[in-house]
Amino acid sequence: MKFTSDDAITLHQIMQWRRDVRHFRPDPVAPALIDKLAASMEMAPSVGNCRPWRVIRVQDPHRRGQIANLFAQSNAVAAAAYPDADRDAYLGLKLAGLNEAPEHLAVFSEPDPAEGRGLGRQTMPETVVFSTVMAMYALWLTARAENLGIGWVSILDPQAAAAAIDPPPGWQFVGYLCVGYAEFDDDTPLLHRNGWQANTAQPWLIR
Repeated sequence: MKFTSDDAITLHQIMQWRRDVRHFRPDPVAPALIDKLAASMEMAPSVGNCRPWRVIRVQDPHRRGQIANLFAQSNAVAAAAYPDADRDAYLGLKLAGLNEAPEHLAVFSEPDPAEGRGLGRQTMPETVVFSTVMAMYALWLTARAENLGIGWVSILDPQAAAAAIDPPPGWQFVGYLCVGYAEFDDDTPLLHRNGWQANTAQPWLIR
């Protein structure tokens, strides 16, 4: 299959407008779109084709409330670590859309999946988790192409978050995703808009 320059432009636009969304509308996400997101993860690359990602769709209000409380606790600890000059700015950032997003996905990784039979991960076992993160990014781009927003909530104690969700034994917590339609579209990251940090290009070195 050969792609066109128009395809390349579309891909660039999807990546440019893929932003961490924290402001969601309450509109439900159609089951067919949820199925598309799940299918997109199956197309992600993984070491030795081990496909270690495991996803729990968190719908129980009590579990969601536990995650929201854990976020609030971790966020308070994180804020306290900043000097006074930065603390107010930090607290002014909206860093999660847990209360608004209609869909919550808890993403786990199987540390030693039978699939792949260990291929490619003997010297770098961390590539199993890397593979799960790649699948999360595939889901993220697919969501954006379907006009959905994703917010990755990383300000969580992973062990406490996993305990709140109660996954099958052995699953490793990787990330918690809020999914839904964004209140507004913006190609400028929240941290840029709030003056927290501007991106600087990372150099490619030659050796």
